[in-house]
Amino acid sequence: MDDIRDAILSDHLDALAGLPVPESYRGVLVRKDEQDMFEGLATRDKDPRKALHVEEVPTPELGPGEAIVAVMASSVNYNTVWTSIFEPVSTFGFLERYGRLHDLAKRHDLPYHVVGSDLAGVVLRTGPGVNTWKPGDEVVAHCLSVELEDHAGHDDTMLDPQQRIWGFETNFGGLAELALVKSNQLMPKPAHLSWEEAASPGLVNSTAYRQLVSRNGAGMKQGDVVLIWGASGGLGSYATQMALNGGAIPVCVVSSPGKAEIVRSMGAELVIDRSAEGYRFWKDEDTQDPKEWQRFGKRIRELTGGDDPDIVFEHPGRETFGASVYVAKKGGTIVTCASTSGYLHQYDNRYLWMNLKRIVGSHFANYKEAWEANRLIDRGLVHPTLSKVYPMDEVGQAACDVHRNLHQGKVGVLTLAPEEGLGVRDTAKRERHLSAINRFRGV
Repeated sequence: MDDIRDAILSDHLDALAGLPVPESYRGVLVRKDEQDMFEGLATRDKDPRKALHVEEVPTPELGPGEAIVAVMASSVNYNTVWTSIFEPVSTFGFLERYGRLHDLAKRHDLPYHVVGSDLAGVVLRTGPGVNTWKPGDEVVAHCLSVELEDHAGHDDTMLDPQQRIWGFETNFGGLAELALVKSNQLMPKPAHLSWEEAASPGLVNSTAYRQLVSRNGAGMKQGDVVLIWGASGGLGSYATQMALNGGAIPVCVVSSPGKAEIVRSMGAELVIDRSAEGYRFWKDEDTQDPKEWQRFGKRIRELTGGDDPDIVFEHPGRETFGASVYVAKKGGTIVTCASTSGYLHQYDNRYLWMNLKRIVGSHFANYKEAWEANRLIDRGLVHPTLSKVYPMDEVGQAACDVHRNLHQGKVGVLTLAPEEGLGVRDTAKRERHLSAINRFRGV
Protein backbone atom coordinates (compact mmCIF):
# COMPACT_ATOMS: atom_id res chain seq x y z
CA MET A 1 0.00 0.00 0.00
CA ASP A 2 2.93 2.33 0.64
CA ASP A 3 4.06 2.01 -3.00
CA ILE A 4 0.59 3.01 -4.20
CA ARG A 5 0.43 5.98 -1.86
CA ASP A 6 3.93 7.11 -2.86
CA ALA A 7 3.15 6.87 -6.58
CA ILE A 8 0.05 9.02 -6.15
CA LEU A 9 1.69 11.59 -3.90
CA SER A 10 4.67 11.92 -6.27
CA ASP A 11 2.35 12.22 -9.31
CA HIS A 12 3.74 9.03 -10.87
CA LEU A 13 0.23 7.88 -11.77
CA ASP A 14 1.38 5.94 -14.83
CA ALA A 15 3.30 3.65 -12.50
CA LEU A 16 0.10 2.40 -10.85
CA ALA A 17 -0.64 -0.01 -13.71
CA GLY A 18 2.61 -1.84 -12.96
CA LEU A 19 2.15 -2.10 -9.20
CA PRO A 20 0.54 -5.23 -7.74
CA VAL A 21 -2.86 -4.96 -6.15
CA PRO A 22 -2.39 -5.49 -2.38
CA GLU A 23 -3.83 -8.70 -0.98
CA SER A 24 -5.41 -6.74 1.86
CA TYR A 25 -6.17 -3.19 2.95
CA ARG A 26 -7.46 -1.22 5.94
CA GLY A 27 -11.12 -0.38 6.00
CA VAL A 28 -13.84 0.93 8.31
CA LEU A 29 -16.31 -1.83 9.07
CA VAL A 30 -19.08 -3.13 11.25
CA ARG A 31 -19.22 -6.78 12.36
CA LYS A 32 -22.12 -9.10 11.86
CA ASP A 33 -21.70 -10.69 15.29
CA GLU A 34 -22.21 -7.25 16.87
CA GLN A 35 -25.41 -6.26 15.05
CA ASP A 36 -27.49 -6.72 18.23
CA MET A 37 -25.13 -4.72 20.44
CA PHE A 38 -27.51 -1.76 20.83
CA GLU A 39 -30.70 -3.75 21.32
CA GLY A 40 -33.03 -2.04 23.76
CA LEU A 41 -31.31 1.35 23.58
CA ALA A 42 -32.94 4.52 22.29
CA THR A 43 -31.53 5.78 19.00
CA ARG A 44 -29.85 8.76 20.65
CA ASP A 45 -27.99 6.47 23.04
CA LYS A 46 -26.46 4.28 20.34
CA ASP A 47 -22.79 5.16 19.90
CA PRO A 48 -21.15 4.69 16.46
CA ARG A 49 -17.74 4.66 18.14
CA LYS A 50 -18.53 1.26 19.64
CA ALA A 51 -19.58 -0.33 16.35
CA LEU A 52 -17.14 1.08 13.78
CA HIS A 53 -13.77 -0.66 13.58
CA VAL A 54 -10.71 -0.04 11.42
CA GLU A 55 -9.32 -3.41 10.40
CA GLU A 56 -7.28 -5.16 7.72
CA VAL A 57 -9.51 -7.02 5.25
CA PRO A 58 -8.85 -9.11 2.11
CA THR A 59 -9.02 -7.30 -1.22
CA PRO A 60 -12.13 -8.48 -3.12
CA GLU A 61 -11.99 -10.16 -6.50
CA LEU A 62 -12.31 -7.69 -9.40
CA GLY A 63 -15.20 -8.51 -11.73
CA PRO A 64 -16.30 -7.40 -15.20
CA GLY A 65 -17.32 -3.75 -15.44
CA GLU A 66 -15.69 -2.94 -12.10
CA ALA A 67 -12.73 -0.96 -10.83
CA ILE A 68 -10.57 -0.99 -7.74
CA VAL A 69 -9.81 2.54 -6.58
CA ALA A 70 -7.01 3.65 -4.27
CA VAL A 71 -8.97 5.90 -1.93
CA MET A 72 -7.25 9.10 -0.81
CA ALA A 73 -10.21 10.53 1.11
CA SER A 74 -13.83 9.81 1.90
CA SER A 75 -16.57 11.30 4.06
CA VAL A 76 -19.29 10.40 6.55
CA ASN A 77 -22.91 10.40 5.42
CA TYR A 78 -25.97 9.71 7.49
CA ASN A 79 -26.15 6.22 6.01
CA THR A 80 -22.81 5.56 7.75
CA VAL A 81 -24.52 6.46 11.02
CA TRP A 82 -27.48 4.19 10.23
CA THR A 83 -25.11 1.32 9.45
CA SER A 84 -23.13 1.87 12.64
CA ILE A 85 -26.17 1.84 14.91
CA PHE A 86 -27.92 -0.92 12.91
CA GLU A 87 -31.00 1.20 12.17
CA PRO A 88 -33.59 1.01 10.79
CA VAL A 89 -32.33 -2.51 10.05
CA SER A 90 -28.94 -4.15 10.05
CA THR A 91 -27.24 -3.74 6.67
CA PHE A 92 -26.17 -7.37 6.77
CA GLY A 93 -29.64 -8.20 5.46
CA PHE A 94 -28.84 -6.16 2.35
CA LEU A 95 -25.57 -8.01 1.87
CA GLU A 96 -27.22 -11.40 2.27
CA ARG A 97 -29.85 -10.60 -0.37
CA TYR A 98 -27.24 -9.23 -2.75
CA GLY A 99 -25.12 -12.34 -2.25
CA ARG A 100 -27.98 -14.51 -3.50
CA LEU A 101 -28.27 -12.62 -6.79
CA HIS A 102 -25.40 -14.30 -8.67
CA ASP A 103 -22.05 -15.98 -8.07
CA LEU A 104 -19.97 -12.80 -8.22
CA ALA A 105 -22.30 -11.01 -5.80
CA LYS A 106 -21.48 -13.64 -3.16
CA ARG A 107 -18.32 -11.60 -2.45
CA HIS A 108 -20.47 -9.02 -0.66
CA ASP A 109 -22.06 -11.42 1.85
CA LEU A 110 -19.39 -11.45 4.54
CA PRO A 111 -19.32 -11.38 8.35
CA TYR A 112 -18.13 -7.77 8.11
CA HIS A 113 -19.30 -4.75 6.13
CA VAL A 114 -16.79 -2.17 4.84
CA VAL A 115 -18.84 1.03 4.74
CA GLY A 116 -18.73 4.44 3.09
CA SER A 117 -20.58 5.98 0.12
CA ASP A 118 -18.11 8.66 -1.00
CA LEU A 119 -14.54 8.65 -2.26
CA ALA A 120 -11.90 10.60 -4.10
CA GLY A 121 -8.93 8.65 -5.35
CA VAL A 122 -7.11 7.04 -8.25
CA VAL A 123 -8.09 4.06 -10.38
CA LEU A 124 -5.76 1.17 -9.57
CA ARG A 125 -7.25 -1.63 -11.70
CA THR A 126 -10.16 -2.13 -14.06
CA GLY A 127 -11.98 -5.34 -14.91
CA PRO A 128 -12.97 -6.75 -18.30
CA GLY A 129 -15.27 -4.52 -20.33
CA VAL A 130 -14.12 -1.23 -18.79
CA ASN A 131 -13.02 1.14 -21.57
CA THR A 132 -13.63 4.66 -20.25
CA TRP A 133 -11.33 4.47 -17.23
CA LYS A 134 -7.75 3.28 -16.78
CA PRO A 135 -5.20 2.97 -13.96
CA GLY A 136 -3.96 6.40 -12.95
CA ASP A 137 -7.21 8.26 -13.58
CA GLU A 138 -8.15 10.60 -10.73
CA VAL A 139 -11.81 10.07 -9.89
CA VAL A 140 -14.67 10.58 -7.52
CA ALA A 141 -17.44 8.01 -7.17
CA HIS A 142 -21.18 8.36 -6.84
CA CYS A 143 -22.98 5.74 -4.80
CA LEU A 144 -25.49 4.21 -7.23
CA SER A 145 -24.70 0.54 -7.79
CA VAL A 146 -27.03 -0.96 -10.38
CA GLU A 147 -27.15 -4.22 -12.36
CA LEU A 148 -29.05 -2.79 -15.39
CA GLU A 149 -30.33 -6.19 -16.49
CA ASP A 150 -33.98 -5.24 -16.04
CA HIS A 151 -35.93 -3.08 -18.49
CA ALA A 152 -37.27 -0.95 -15.62
CA GLY A 153 -33.88 0.66 -15.05
CA HIS A 154 -33.25 1.94 -18.55
CA ASP A 155 -35.33 5.11 -18.39
CA ASP A 156 -34.18 6.01 -14.89
CA THR A 157 -31.61 3.73 -13.27
CA MET A 158 -32.97 4.59 -9.82
CA LEU A 159 -36.03 2.52 -10.79
CA ASP A 160 -33.98 -0.59 -11.49
CA PRO A 161 -35.13 -3.38 -9.12
CA GLN A 162 -31.48 -4.19 -8.44
CA GLN A 163 -30.49 -0.61 -7.58
CA ARG A 164 -28.38 -0.37 -4.42
CA ILE A 165 -26.50 2.29 -2.51
CA TRP A 166 -22.82 1.39 -2.63
CA GLY A 167 -21.18 1.13 0.79
CA PHE A 168 -24.59 0.87 2.47
CA GLU A 169 -26.39 -1.92 0.59
CA THR A 170 -23.15 -3.29 -0.88
CA ASN A 171 -19.80 -4.15 0.64
CA PHE A 172 -16.31 -2.70 -0.03
CA GLY A 173 -17.28 0.97 0.41
CA GLY A 174 -15.24 4.15 0.34
CA LEU A 175 -14.19 4.53 3.97
CA ALA A 176 -11.10 2.46 3.29
CA GLU A 177 -7.71 2.45 1.58
CA LEU A 178 -9.20 0.57 -1.40
CA ALA A 179 -12.75 0.40 -2.72
CA LEU A 180 -14.58 -1.75 -5.24
CA VAL A 181 -16.97 0.14 -7.53
CA LYS A 182 -18.76 -0.37 -10.81
CA SER A 183 -17.09 1.64 -13.56
CA ASN A 184 -20.30 3.59 -14.18
CA GLN A 185 -20.00 5.03 -10.68
CA LEU A 186 -16.84 6.91 -11.61
CA MET A 187 -16.61 10.60 -12.52
CA PRO A 188 -13.64 12.92 -13.03
CA LYS A 189 -12.21 14.44 -9.87
CA PRO A 190 -12.49 18.26 -9.97
CA ALA A 191 -8.87 19.26 -10.47
CA HIS A 192 -9.00 22.41 -8.34
CA LEU A 193 -9.99 20.56 -5.17
CA SER A 194 -7.97 18.66 -2.61
CA TRP A 195 -8.71 14.99 -2.03
CA GLU A 196 -10.88 15.62 1.02
CA GLU A 197 -12.76 18.48 -0.65
CA ALA A 198 -13.46 16.38 -3.72
CA ALA A 199 -14.65 13.42 -1.64
CA SER A 200 -17.21 15.34 0.39
CA PRO A 201 -19.96 16.41 -2.08
CA GLY A 202 -20.75 13.10 -3.82
CA LEU A 203 -23.76 11.57 -2.11
CA VAL A 204 -25.38 14.72 -0.75
CA ASN A 205 -24.68 16.92 -3.78
CA SER A 206 -26.16 14.36 -6.18
CA THR A 207 -29.11 13.74 -3.85
CA ALA A 208 -29.87 17.46 -3.65
CA TYR A 209 -29.62 17.79 -7.45
CA ARG A 210 -32.17 15.07 -8.15
CA GLN A 211 -34.44 16.14 -5.31
CA LEU A 212 -34.51 19.81 -6.19
CA VAL A 213 -33.44 20.38 -9.81
CA SER A 214 -34.15 17.22 -11.79
CA ARG A 215 -37.43 16.47 -13.55
CA ASN A 216 -37.43 13.33 -11.39
CA GLY A 217 -37.66 15.56 -8.30
CA ALA A 218 -39.19 18.98 -7.77
CA GLY A 219 -38.08 20.48 -11.12
CA MET A 220 -37.14 23.79 -9.51
CA LYS A 221 -37.45 26.90 -11.72
CA GLN A 222 -36.45 30.53 -11.42
CA GLY A 223 -38.47 32.44 -8.86
CA ASP A 224 -39.60 29.40 -6.89
CA VAL A 225 -39.71 29.86 -3.12
CA VAL A 226 -37.90 26.86 -1.68
CA LEU A 227 -38.12 26.00 2.02
CA ILE A 228 -34.92 24.14 2.95
CA TRP A 229 -34.77 22.26 6.23
CA GLY A 230 -31.30 21.93 7.75
CA ALA A 231 -29.99 24.44 5.25
CA SER A 232 -26.43 24.55 6.65
CA GLY A 233 -26.05 20.77 6.87
CA GLY A 234 -24.46 18.19 4.62
CA LEU A 235 -27.51 17.98 2.36
CA GLY A 236 -29.18 21.34 2.85
CA SER A 237 -26.03 23.34 2.13
CA TYR A 238 -25.98 21.99 -1.44
CA ALA A 239 -29.71 22.60 -1.87
CA THR A 240 -29.15 26.19 -0.72
CA GLN A 241 -26.41 26.71 -3.30
CA MET A 242 -28.51 25.17 -6.09
CA ALA A 243 -31.51 27.31 -5.21
CA LEU A 244 -29.40 30.46 -5.30
CA ASN A 245 -27.66 29.47 -8.55
CA GLY A 246 -30.96 28.50 -10.17
CA GLY A 247 -32.68 31.81 -9.52
CA ALA A 248 -34.92 30.44 -6.79
CA ILE A 249 -35.61 32.06 -3.42
CA PRO A 250 -34.40 29.86 -0.57
CA VAL A 251 -35.95 30.11 2.86
CA CYS A 252 -33.31 28.48 5.02
CA VAL A 253 -34.31 26.74 8.24
CA VAL A 254 -31.45 26.23 10.72
CA SER A 255 -31.11 25.41 14.40
CA SER A 256 -28.64 27.96 15.79
CA PRO A 257 -27.31 31.49 15.22
CA GLY A 258 -24.02 30.04 14.01
CA LYS A 259 -25.77 28.00 11.35
CA ALA A 260 -27.80 31.05 10.37
CA GLU A 261 -24.55 32.91 9.69
CA ILE A 262 -23.34 30.02 7.55
CA VAL A 263 -26.27 30.18 5.15
CA ARG A 264 -26.08 33.96 5.05
CA SER A 265 -22.43 33.64 4.04
CA MET A 266 -23.62 31.48 1.13
CA GLY A 267 -25.81 34.35 -0.04
CA ALA A 268 -29.15 33.36 1.49
CA GLU A 269 -31.15 36.28 2.86
CA LEU A 270 -34.29 34.59 4.26
CA VAL A 271 -33.37 32.58 7.34
CA ILE A 272 -35.39 31.02 10.16
CA ASP A 273 -33.59 29.92 13.32
CA ARG A 274 -36.16 27.43 14.54
CA SER A 275 -34.55 27.11 17.97
CA ALA A 276 -34.40 30.84 18.60
CA GLU A 277 -38.00 31.25 17.48
CA GLY A 278 -39.09 28.30 19.61
CA TYR A 279 -41.07 26.19 17.17
CA ARG A 280 -42.54 23.07 18.80
CA PHE A 281 -44.36 21.08 16.16
CA TRP A 282 -45.16 18.26 18.60
CA LYS A 283 -47.00 18.80 21.89
CA ASP A 284 -45.88 15.36 23.04
CA GLU A 285 -44.69 12.10 21.51
CA ASP A 286 -48.07 11.42 19.90
CA THR A 287 -49.66 14.82 19.22
CA GLN A 288 -48.71 17.52 16.74
CA ASP A 289 -49.60 21.18 17.20
CA PRO A 290 -51.25 22.74 14.11
CA LYS A 291 -51.01 26.18 15.71
CA GLU A 292 -47.25 25.88 15.43
CA TRP A 293 -47.62 24.98 11.74
CA GLN A 294 -49.65 28.16 11.34
CA ARG A 295 -47.11 30.27 13.20
CA PHE A 296 -44.34 28.81 11.06
CA GLY A 297 -46.25 29.48 7.83
CA LYS A 298 -46.91 33.07 8.90
CA ARG A 299 -43.18 33.58 9.52
CA ILE A 300 -42.36 32.27 6.05
CA ARG A 301 -44.83 34.71 4.48
CA GLU A 302 -43.34 37.57 6.49
CA LEU A 303 -39.93 36.79 5.00
CA THR A 304 -41.12 36.23 1.41
CA GLY A 305 -43.53 39.14 1.20
CA GLY A 306 -46.60 36.93 1.32
CA ASP A 307 -45.52 33.86 -0.65
CA ASP A 308 -45.83 30.28 0.54
CA PRO A 309 -43.17 27.79 -0.55
CA ASP A 310 -43.48 26.34 -4.05
CA ILE A 311 -41.15 23.55 -2.93
CA VAL A 312 -40.39 22.12 0.50
CA PHE A 313 -37.01 20.36 0.59
CA GLU A 314 -37.70 17.64 3.17
CA HIS A 315 -35.34 15.24 4.90
CA PRO A 316 -35.85 15.43 8.71
CA GLY A 317 -39.02 13.37 8.38
CA ARG A 318 -41.28 12.70 11.33
CA GLU A 319 -40.45 15.83 13.29
CA THR A 320 -41.15 18.30 10.48
CA PHE A 321 -43.30 16.55 7.88
CA GLY A 322 -46.67 17.71 9.18
CA ALA A 323 -45.46 21.30 9.08
CA SER A 324 -43.99 20.81 5.61
CA VAL A 325 -47.28 19.62 4.15
CA TYR A 326 -49.13 22.48 5.81
CA VAL A 327 -46.87 25.35 4.70
CA ALA A 328 -46.43 24.33 1.04
CA LYS A 329 -48.41 26.56 -1.29
CA LYS A 330 -51.55 25.42 -3.06
CA GLY A 331 -50.34 23.15 -5.86
CA GLY A 332 -46.90 23.03 -4.27
CA THR A 333 -44.49 20.13 -3.89
CA ILE A 334 -43.05 18.46 -0.81
CA VAL A 335 -40.03 16.45 -1.97
CA THR A 336 -38.49 14.06 0.53
CA CYS A 337 -35.31 12.00 0.46
CA ALA A 338 -34.84 10.91 4.06
CA SER A 339 -36.27 10.71 7.56
CA THR A 340 -33.45 11.40 9.96
CA SER A 341 -35.85 12.15 12.84
CA GLY A 342 -38.11 9.14 12.21
CA TYR A 343 -39.71 7.23 9.35
CA LEU A 344 -43.37 7.20 10.38
CA HIS A 345 -44.72 10.52 9.15
CA GLN A 346 -48.00 12.06 10.23
CA TYR A 347 -49.71 14.95 8.48
CA ASP A 348 -53.21 16.33 8.01
CA ASN A 349 -54.25 15.02 4.59
CA ARG A 350 -56.86 17.76 4.16
CA TYR A 351 -54.07 20.24 3.48
CA LEU A 352 -52.69 17.92 0.82
CA TRP A 353 -55.73 16.82 -1.17
CA MET A 354 -57.87 19.96 -0.87
CA ASN A 355 -54.96 22.18 -1.89
CA LEU A 356 -53.74 19.93 -4.70
CA LYS A 357 -50.27 19.54 -3.22
CA ARG A 358 -48.07 16.59 -4.05
CA ILE A 359 -45.48 14.56 -2.19
CA VAL A 360 -42.54 13.34 -4.26
CA GLY A 361 -40.16 10.66 -3.05
CA SER A 362 -36.55 11.15 -4.13
CA HIS A 363 -33.68 8.74 -3.58
CA PHE A 364 -30.04 9.53 -4.44
CA ALA A 365 -29.57 10.10 -8.21
CA ASN A 366 -28.99 8.31 -11.48
CA TYR A 367 -25.63 8.50 -13.27
CA LYS A 368 -26.67 11.45 -15.45
CA GLU A 369 -27.90 13.44 -12.46
CA ALA A 370 -24.78 12.62 -10.43
CA TRP A 371 -22.58 13.62 -13.39
CA GLU A 372 -24.38 16.97 -13.73
CA ALA A 373 -24.08 17.59 -9.99
CA ASN A 374 -20.35 16.83 -10.15
CA ARG A 375 -20.05 19.15 -13.16
CA LEU A 376 -21.40 22.01 -11.04
CA ILE A 377 -18.63 21.31 -8.54
CA ASP A 378 -16.03 21.09 -11.31
CA ARG A 379 -17.08 24.44 -12.78
CA GLY A 380 -16.99 26.17 -9.41
CA LEU A 381 -20.73 26.88 -9.37
CA VAL A 382 -21.26 24.74 -6.28
CA HIS A 383 -18.60 24.34 -3.62
CA PRO A 384 -17.82 21.62 -1.08
CA THR A 385 -19.19 22.36 2.38
CA LEU A 386 -16.56 20.61 4.44
CA SER A 387 -16.36 21.60 8.08
CA LYS A 388 -13.99 19.10 9.65
CA VAL A 389 -11.65 16.30 8.57
CA TYR A 390 -10.67 13.25 10.61
CA PRO A 391 -8.03 10.57 10.08
CA MET A 392 -9.49 7.15 9.32
CA ASP A 393 -8.60 5.84 12.77
CA GLU A 394 -11.01 8.40 14.26
CA VAL A 395 -13.95 7.68 11.97
CA GLY A 396 -16.05 6.53 14.94
CA GLN A 397 -15.87 10.01 16.40
CA ALA A 398 -16.67 11.53 13.00
CA ALA A 399 -19.82 9.39 12.74
CA CYS A 400 -20.72 10.23 16.34
CA ASP A 401 -20.56 13.94 15.50
CA VAL A 402 -22.96 13.43 12.60
CA HIS A 403 -25.28 11.25 14.71
CA ARG A 404 -25.51 13.94 17.38
CA ASN A 405 -25.78 16.80 14.88
CA LEU A 406 -22.58 18.39 16.17
CA HIS A 407 -21.31 18.91 12.62
CA GLN A 408 -21.94 21.54 9.99
CA GLY A 409 -21.77 20.74 6.29
CA LYS A 410 -19.87 17.52 5.62
CA VAL A 411 -17.34 15.64 7.75
CA GLY A 412 -14.37 14.33 5.77
CA VAL A 413 -12.09 11.37 6.42
CA LEU A 414 -8.49 10.96 5.22
CA THR A 415 -7.74 7.40 4.11
CA LEU A 416 -4.52 7.10 2.06
CA ALA A 417 -3.87 10.86 2.03
CA PRO A 418 -1.48 11.63 4.91
CA GLU A 419 -2.68 15.20 5.42
CA GLU A 420 -5.18 17.76 4.21
CA GLY A 421 -4.64 19.99 1.20
CA LEU A 422 -3.10 17.44 -1.17
CA GLY A 423 -4.33 16.52 -4.65
CA VAL A 424 -4.87 19.98 -6.15
CA ARG A 425 -3.91 19.76 -9.84
CA ASP A 426 -5.27 23.00 -11.33
CA THR A 427 -3.89 25.80 -9.17
CA ALA A 428 -5.04 28.56 -11.53
CA LYS A 429 -8.63 27.34 -11.36
CA ARG A 430 -8.38 27.02 -7.59
CA GLU A 431 -7.12 30.59 -7.33
CA ARG A 432 -10.17 31.81 -9.27
CA HIS A 433 -12.51 30.13 -6.81
CA LEU A 434 -10.36 30.36 -3.68
CA SER A 435 -12.44 32.89 -1.78
CA ALA A 436 -15.59 30.80 -2.22
CA ILE A 437 -13.74 27.55 -1.42
CA ASN A 438 -12.42 29.04 1.80
CA ARG A 439 -15.78 30.52 2.72
CA PHE A 440 -17.63 27.25 2.21
CA ARG A 441 -14.80 25.28 3.80
CA GLY A 442 -15.65 27.12 6.98
CA VAL A 443 -19.14 25.60 7.02
